[in-house]
Amino acid sequence: MATVAKNDKKRITIYSVAHEAGVSLATVSRVINDSDVVKEETKKRVQEAIIKLGYRPNAIAQGLALKKTTSIALIVPDSSFNYIGKVINGLLDVAKIYKYSVTLHTSTEGINEMSEIVDNVIKSHADGIILYNDSFSPQDIETLNEFNVPMVYLDNCYSSDIACSVYIDYKQAVYEVVKKYLDNGIDDIVIIEDRKNPINIEEVVKGTKKAFEEKGKQFDALIRIPSEYHSSYNYLVEYFSTHKHQLVLTYRDSQAIAVLNACSENNVKIPDEMELICVRGSRYTDMVRPQISSFEVPGYDSGSLAMRIMTKMLNNEDIPQKELKLNYVYKKKGSTK
Repeated sequence: MATVAKNDKKRITIYSVAHEAGVSLATVSRVINDSDVVKEETKKRVQEAIIKLGYRPNAIAQGLALKKTTSIALIVPDSSFNYIGKVINGLLDVAKIYKYSVTLHTSTEGINEMSEIVDNVIKSHADGIILYNDSFSPQDIETLNEFNVPMVYLDNCYSSDIACSVYIDYKQAVYEVVKKYLDNGIDDIVIIEDRKNPINIEEVVKGTKKAFEEKGKQFDALIRIPSEYHSSYNYLVEYFSTHKHQLVLTYRDSQAIAVLNACSENNVKIPDEMELICVRGSRYTDMVRPQISSFEVPGYDSGSLAMRIMTKMLNNEDIPQKELKLNYVYKKKGSTK
């Protein structure tokens, strides 16, 4: 009975039918619209798939043969808005070329459960989902995977039969920069916990540990923010009143700026007494003084590539590589020597 309940939750889409019948999305749409251009053998295969899966055509599926718009849902945690602007521009530019519409769904920590977000996406009749995933948990992803909808994950490496990803290898990026510091004899390195980005902060820790292990050292300096502190800044002001390190790593810009201000309040000079690197840079890391050293990633390219992959998935085209890794550039600025 548990298996039946799980299957009942899944939404059967036009993509499901196309995958089952081994044809393109457009072919399924033509069969639904009773087009004469489809071969009888193909039409029969699609009709059998529709019956087998219990698919009920919606207005979007019926409109595909008439070249109407297909709807793509973009899911973004509100904590990522500082980074998502260029990504959205890339998505929309490619969506316009292929006449796709994009609807934005946001989540707020402690308010929107993933089940609620999925429910909203399903109600929107989205034929595909692009998930900007730098804060959703593995459990959240598992919830999404229960629904038979093609997905492209941004900023997280994950793939399956109906999922692809476009991501930055933060583990490798951090490994490279930490290795250089260790080579120069600097090993008093700490990472500030980021509760809003558990997946990527884990990658930052892994990259740091890898560099330490290659030097025969052990890394265990993750500075955790106590749960009673609503703002990490308040805790960091207290922490840096009694602590000082050679290098501090943060993932997000707001965390890096919090460290910068907390050190200023405690008369800890950056970079003279302590260096600071923000893994994921933004325009805000350039607005403060000193400017914060960080990695720059191609936001526009990641968005446009994610949308292009989605169009291939919806048209049942071959995708040889489902996990696409983008390049990054480390920019040394005023917060490091």
